[in-house]
Amino acid sequence: MKKILITGCNGQLGRALKTEYAKDEAEFINTDVAEGEGIVSLDITDVEAVISCVETYRPDVIINCAAHTNVDACESQWDLAYRINAIGARNLSIAAAKVDAKLMHVSTDYVFPGTSPSPRTEFDATGPISAYGKTKYEGENFVKEFAPKHFILRTAWLYGDGKNFVRTMLKLSETHDTITVVSDQFGSPTSAAELARMIHFLEPTENYGTYHATCEGQCSWADFAVEIFRLAGKSTTVKYVTTEEYNSPAKRPAYSVLDNYMLRLVAGDAFKMADWKDALATYMKDGIA
Repeated sequence: MKKILITGCNGQLGRALKTEYAKDEAEFINTDVAEGEGIVSLDITDVEAVISCVETYRPDVIINCAAHTNVDACESQWDLAYRINAIGARNLSIAAAKVDAKLMHVSTDYVFPGTSPSPRTEFDATGPISAYGKTKYEGENFVKEFAPKHFILRTAWLYGDGKNFVRTMLKLSETHDTITVVSDQFGSPTSAAELARMIHFLEPTENYGTYHATCEGQCSWADFAVEIFRLAGKSTTVKYVTTEEYNSPAKRPAYSVLDNYMLRLVAGDAFKMADWKDALATYMKDGIA
């Protein structure tokens, strides 16, 4: 029976993976920083702990969902962000190599500067502009250096079962008639369920490498909010503002739309990510929001 070790199992993607793999005959080793029922405590920043855990369970696949994803907090917590996003990825890569396991590492659109007006492919030059983006990019480099059997999946604007933009907007709509949202940052909102589906598709294969893994289509954060309220039947008004007006601590790419080019080359018609609006409608219909 295949063994799959998941880090960050309590996060949005970790939870989506449990649902996606529910019908598979596989043994799961669920890990997170905090120990819980059926959860192994694992600090991915501790190389000895990671190697010990991996050598104990000897998984066939490691799926790294753990990350410091608070983009603004990363600016003032550089060391912590680097330990989790970069060193953590390195540690898992070293451990994966020791037991000949596949490593599936989740990265981000923020490895790009967002200065190009067209969607970025896996072969375009990176250039992160935030602490979050820089530490995630270094994590990618460690994975490439130490894990021979690796998949790097760059995703964006993720939402699922947990704290996310969709739930934040719906919560704010309960007490606000108008909500201010940035309108000059563009990306592809991506359902954790869709990302889990892509991981499930690639994981059994040997098509190693870097993949962009976002839902199809693009929008601004403000457009995203408008669609959320439309689907929820809310009358809340969205006030469009610029990034400069919003004034966040971290710089964010203005245009970080990803082109799932590698997936098209590898999968052809066998697999495609859903359109962002369709995925959002499914998410909200299922009552997760």
